[in-house]
Amino acid sequence: RSFMGNVGAMIRAYAYIRSLGAEGLRRVSEGAILNANYLKALLRDVLPMAVDEPCMHEFIATAKDLKARHGIKAMDIAKRLLDYGFYAPTICFPLIVEEALMVEPSETESRQTLESFAEALKAITREAREIPSRVQRAPHRMPVARLDEVQAAREPNLRWGPGA
Repeated sequence: RSFMGNVGAMIRAYAYIRSLGAEGLRRVSEGAILNANYLKALLRDVLPMAVDEPCMHEFIATAKDLKARHGIKAMDIAKRLLDYGFYAPTICFPLIVEEALMVEPSETESRQTLESFAEALKAITREAREIPSRVQRAPHRMPVARLDEVQAAREPNLRWGPGA
């Protein structure tokens, strides 16, 4: 595996591409681009964008203003999104954008899901301004609250099942 990489992931990607064919691949690519630009437009007044131009399949918003004014970091927003039922966007990349939130909606997301995600981010930024501690202590509805992520990376708890 280490020499060949993750063969299973490569086979799944290859099978997906082959099943779509050239026209299908073009269609899903266009869908991903459309979804990213639609969501970016919905969020334009919610969070500042790192680049203010049409995007391809992803865009980067920044929480640097919320951090400066209210002490809310991208990580806080990512954790609060869990309470709204959304998995967080990438927050550690790119390194050149302070407090980056890299959002990559796929071609399979519905318009309703994109709009719900935008509404969740609007609510979170409103909370950040009005009750910052609620966002800073998120998630609230998960079985596990905030972890010490550095310790978790250095000492992973890989047990599963009863008594783990």
